[in-house]
This record gives sequence, structure tokens and C-alpha cells, in this order.
Amino acid sequence: MSARMKRRVGAENVAVVEPSESHYYQPIWTLVGAGAKTLRSSGRATASVVPSGVKWIRSRVQEIDPDKSTVRTDDGKEISYQYLIVALGIQLHYEKIKGLPEAFEHPRIGSNYSVKTVEKTWKALQDFKEGNAIFSFPNTPVKCAGAPQKIMYLADAYLRKTGKRPKANIIYNTSLPVLFGIKKYADSLWDVVRARDLTINLRHNLTEVWPDRREAVFEKLDSPGETVVFEYELLHVTPPMGPPEVLKGNPLSDPAGWLDLDRDTLQHRTYPNVFGIGDCTNLPTAKTAAAVAAQSSVLDRTISKVMKKEKPDKKYDGYTSCPLVTSYSTVILAEFDYNGQPLETFPIDQSKERRTMYHMKANVMPHLYWHGLLRGLWGGPGPYRRIMHLGMK
Repeated sequence: MSARMKRRVGAENVAVVEPSESHYYQPIWTLVGAGAKTLRSSGRATASVVPSGVKWIRSRVQEIDPDKSTVRTDDGKEISYQYLIVALGIQLHYEKIKGLPEAFEHPRIGSNYSVKTVEKTWKALQDFKEGNAIFSFPNTPVKCAGAPQKIMYLADAYLRKTGKRPKANIIYNTSLPVLFGIKKYADSLWDVVRARDLTINLRHNLTEVWPDRREAVFEKLDSPGETVVFEYELLHVTPPMGPPEVLKGNPLSDPAGWLDLDRDTLQHRTYPNVFGIGDCTNLPTAKTAAAVAAQSSVLDRTISKVMKKEKPDKKYDGYTSCPLVTSYSTVILAEFDYNGQPLETFPIDQSKERRTMYHMKANVMPHLYWHGLLRGLWGGPGPYRRIMHLGMK
């Protein structure tokens, strides 16, 4: 968005508040955890991706005061703004699982959701001999809701390739009442699950880890107070997640702590000079990088209209995408909108496993991210979808 705003108002009028020295393309961490990509390939120096001329304020946001149009940083700076784009992402809460994050000091446990633990997933997968390989999905909103099961399919593929699969019991314990939220893709995933003899336990939520005994405790959400203990040889943890601390209780947030936006325009419901994008928002769609891309073009248009004192005229339809990696060479490309209806880019049935979609996930999408999205040149596949579906209902 800073690249887009630079073109709107000039680099000297744009600033990015960002404490991290390194910037990561996190969607590729699914493949890092499975040994198909390196962690190093997923990161770049933040200085190299901040648009030239844009001011980079290397601090953490401590407080936002929308009534005064100011942002205060953790080093005491107070920054005034005319327009504010909130892009704070989502916060990971490993500490809400008893025994974590300390359990990551032990072997056999990893998580693809953190730069500190994603390589531990690959190590645990390599060290696996026999027993239970368990993959969890928490009872909270998460970013990339397909990722917790993607690593399960990749683990299955790796164990088959290395001859260990006959001695492995692969288990997916999810807090959700469904395998995937969109039925068309869920039906295909159930076919994969049955074909590969994977165990799915719905409405199971990880609450505690006992790493010394290699045991994990899950609450059964449909039987309050009841828990079940699983032994594990490999445990992949998807942590509970929530809104950034800065937003909790802030006038900008809804009662749950998420940035309160108009779902169509991405403009704040109360403060017209505040806008938002991505995982920190209360937009009722899946939190993915693909959603951010589609939101970026709408937000660019909205802000340009607001700056001209005109009414926003472009609407975000909730488009999001989840490339469901089902092996080291296949992907089911799920794409859908606010209504949970498939919104597919290609004129084919994307609920089928395809090698071409794996290539797009592993090689094309990272290129689009670094050279398209971050430069403000990629706003999602909407225009291409219309071209590819010409003449089709």
C-alpha cells in the first residue's frame, strides 16, 4: 500500500511504521516445513522492500489515537497523519496452550506459523520413525486456514516416499466442525483423506503439551469438560490467534478487537480517514495473502476517491484463495467470496488435484508477491478471471 500511495501523493508524504528488519513471504512456510523450500528463500531485508523515498520508521506501534489522528511508537515518537492504513496483521498466541512455547525446546514438535519454529517441523518430520503424527487447528480465527492440513498431506507424502508410512498414524485434530469451510473443496479433501488413510477428529482443540512424555491434551468441544490425551512422535502446532494488542479496546476496533471496516470499501466505519487491510480487520472472509492482494486494489481506489472528496465506487467481494497443497506435486486451488461461493480464476474444475497449481503455488506466487504485490502492481486475479471466463456463465 505504501508503493501505491507513493504514486498517489509522492514518496515524501508516505511513511511506514514497521519494527522488523526482515520481511518474510509466509505462505511458502508450508513448503519450508516439509523440506521443499528453504527458510532463507522466504525472507528479504525490510530495507529492500520499502519503496524508495518512503520514510521507514523502525519502531513498533504502541498506540493509535484516531480522535487526534496520531500514532505513538514504543520509543516515544508521536506521528500525526492525514490518512492512516492499518495493516497490523494477526497475533500468534502460543502461550495460550499450556506448556508452550517452552515445548519447542524439545524435539518432535514444530509449527509452520513462526520463523523460529518452521524448521523444527522439517526436523521432526525427518526424525519420525513410527507412531502418531498429529496436526492441530485452534479454536480461534487463523491466517491461512488451510495451512494446518497442508502440512499433514505433505507429511503423508514424505513418509510414503521414505517408506515409513506403514508405521505412521496420521491424525488431524481440528476445532472446526468441518474439514474445510467451502463444501466443493471439502468434498475433494475428504476424498484425499480416505484415499490416504488419514484420521480426522473434528471439534478437538489443543489445550496442553507434555513434551517430556510426548503427549498432547485436546478438549472435545462438543463435550464440555471432556479431554483426550494423544501420544505423539510428531506434533505440528497451529497456535491460537487474535487481533493485535494495539487494537484491543481501541476506538478503531469492534467488540472482539478487530479493525472495524466497511466490508465493501475497506474504509473505517467511524473514522473516514482510517482504512485497513489484511488479517487485522473484521472483514468476513478468510485471512490470506490472496485476500490482501484483492483488497489492495479496492483500497487504492477507495482512498483516491476519499482524497478527492468523492464517494468510493469500487467494492471488495470478499475474494480470497487457499492453495491446498496435497502432495509435493499437487494442489487444490480453492478460491471463493464473502458468500462462501467458489470464485475461480481458471475455466476448469479447481477442486481437483493438479500439478500446474502446485507449480503456481511454489514458484509463480512468490514471484508475484515480491515483484507484483509489494510494488503495488498486483491487485489479485480479478481482471484475468473475467478474460478467462468470457462467454461462460
